[in-house]
Amino acid sequence: MTVTAATSPTADAPFSTAPRRLPRRPLRVAILGATGAVGQELLQLLEERAFPVAELIPLASPRSAGQSVSWQGEPLAVRPVEPGCFDGLDLVLASAGGSVSQQWGPLAAASGAVVIDNSSAFRLDPGVPLVVPEVNPAAAFEHRGIIANPNCTTILLTLALAPLAARRPLRRVVVSTYQSASGAGARAMDELRQLSRTVLEGGTPESQVLPHSLAFNLFLHNSPLQASGYCEEELKMLNETRKIMDLPDLRLSATCVRVPVLRAHSEAVNIEFEEPFPVEEARALLAVAPGVELIEDHQANRFPMPTDVTGRDPVAVGRIRQDLSEPNALELWLCGDQIRKGAALNAVQIAELLIEPAPTAAGGVA
Repeated sequence: MTVTAATSPTADAPFSTAPRRLPRRPLRVAILGATGAVGQELLQLLEERAFPVAELIPLASPRSAGQSVSWQGEPLAVRPVEPGCFDGLDLVLASAGGSVSQQWGPLAAASGAVVIDNSSAFRLDPGVPLVVPEVNPAAAFEHRGIIANPNCTTILLTLALAPLAARRPLRRVVVSTYQSASGAGARAMDELRQLSRTVLEGGTPESQVLPHSLAFNLFLHNSPLQASGYCEEELKMLNETRKIMDLPDLRLSATCVRVPVLRAHSEAVNIEFEEPFPVEEARALLAVAPGVELIEDHQANRFPMPTDVTGRDPVAVGRIRQDLSEPNALELWLCGDQIRKGAALNAVQIAELLIEPAPTAAGGVA
């Protein structure tokens, strides 16, 4: 089945002339990509956070139609994505890949739904806001039907950068990532489990999902290499961080690595400022930053680990220290759940931002 996609929602061709809020009532919500790892997490988070859902519609490719997902303790049949399936919806949470989003996202928005898209399809479109609610919440209200959810590594990074950049201007960021199998999807997670058993049993692991086996191994990120020598994932971190933080000239260099961890990413970050930044001041800011949890025990040499954040909302930050080679730079380490805050939770938080505020007794809004 071929469907012609609508025009990209740029400033020249908006879906609507004014941003849409979500009405303060139970909503008709669709999850596009409901059978994937992020789709499953979205279902769980909507329940956990008591998101106002009147009807939940799980959507996936025709080959997944007929499967079921669990919603409020009951099985719910997955429907195929097809023309007309977005009619009457208030909200679409999309996590089915860039090509699917490019095909169906504009159609969903044109039908009247607000689309929060987890793919890279619209992230750098100047007419589409790219939002981390703790960092740039106001940008969400500039949407014309589609809001982009940033890349997982970028979300985690900006949560740590934003409170520091608000105090002293950034000059340069150098980051190395240690990215879990979940970033490549549920099949990659299953493969890591299976191939780890193969190695432990003395066999030779042969990867079918990723280009190399992750079992007791790591490799540089497998996204396509660009002419610059950086891979696509590394350039996402540069370009998306610039857009989210409204720092178009920010100097940022990333090296992204896939590691044998199931679902939590880690990052080693070097941050250079325009002037010295006392370590204790940075630590105090991060200790109270929204979405951040400080984990530091220097005496025990105990700092954030993937196991600290797996299945949890906060991004854990620690080992904040002075860069001995540059008086204006700090070093820090962070870990965050890739499926949760790195994808599904961030999308749900964006949707929560958009819900119309409750009226007050005086006739205003809360």
